[in-house]
Amino acid sequence: MIETQVTENCVRVVLKGVLNSNDPIHLPATNLSNKEVHLIGEHIDSWNTDFVITLFNALQPRSPQSITYSGVPSGMEQLLRLAFQAPRLPQAAVPAKDPFLERLGDCGIRFCRSVKKGSLFLLDCVRSWVRQVSGKAVYRSKDFWLILADCGPKSISIVSLISFMVGLILAFVGAIQLKIFGAQIYVASLVTIGMTRIMGAIMTGVIMAGRTGASYAATIGTMQVNEELDALQTMGISRTDFLVLPRMNALLLSMPILILLSDFMGILGGCFVCVVFWGIPLSEYLKYSIAAFNITNFLVGVLHGVVFGLIIALCGCYFGVNCGRNADSVGTATTQAVVYAIVWMIAMTGLLTAILAGLGI
Repeated sequence: MIETQVTENCVRVVLKGVLNSNDPIHLPATNLSNKEVHLIGEHIDSWNTDFVITLFNALQPRSPQSITYSGVPSGMEQLLRLAFQAPRLPQAAVPAKDPFLERLGDCGIRFCRSVKKGSLFLLDCVRSWVRQVSGKAVYRSKDFWLILADCGPKSISIVSLISFMVGLILAFVGAIQLKIFGAQIYVASLVTIGMTRIMGAIMTGVIMAGRTGASYAATIGTMQVNEELDALQTMGISRTDFLVLPRMNALLLSMPILILLSDFMGILGGCFVCVVFWGIPLSEYLKYSIAAFNITNFLVGVLHGVVFGLIIALCGCYFGVNCGRNADSVGTATTQAVVYAIVWMIAMTGLLTAILAGLGI
């Protein structure tokens, strides 16, 4: 039970019996602003921390110097003194929500700035290529061979495994459907055409985006954090020539070879399914695969691979160069490089498919 007694000099708050957070505490703000508060304990049977919180909230407008204690349990007094010693943080103002048109305009401005930054980066890459043709580009050949080894031979195992599994899945799905018509033998043609025309290029592109594109962004982003890019600029060395150009050249050179490997492993995966699970003779599978192989489809896949390699290199290097100055920014740049590379690859796949279909290829 709580009794409040207001006098001319102070406000007496008498605490009695069982105290809990449900007990009302009426302390008018006008009285608290002008008078001292005396907490008096009389025959307190029990109390809990919830009551202390309620009492503290009621007394909070006053400074701790204006509160005196008499007969209050030592634990309650210590909790109240400790609570008053903690600094009072001002309540954060809830930011006002911007109007829809203002938010739309802000998105438009940020989009235009991103397009401008990306266009300038592409233009810088084209200038770097021109300098390379004229023999004026500055980068170490040793770096190129190391990068080529990383995105080429070191990628063979993962590309082979994934392509083999994709060919295996294509054969399984195709055979289940073609079995209805008694045409399981055409699984070989299905796998060969699918892998050589588009699936080999897409799977290789996705693998290289997650492996090599992320590596490019993380490596260059770490150099940005360590201020190595600023050092190159201070020495008058083009960052595009020194860092971006060898990475683009390495991917453009390695992607066609990796796609050739991907096509072969995909066809091999289909062969494994057909021979082991569907009982198709190996000679028949090879016969139909060779008959279905078309150099045009293979070149279309290589074209997709070259475009994908360029996209992966540009996205990885762009987000690495434009990375922030802390470790979290490196992680963000790596994620953005992979996501944007895959999105742009899918978009370019649709565009190239429409163009090739229009040309009758």
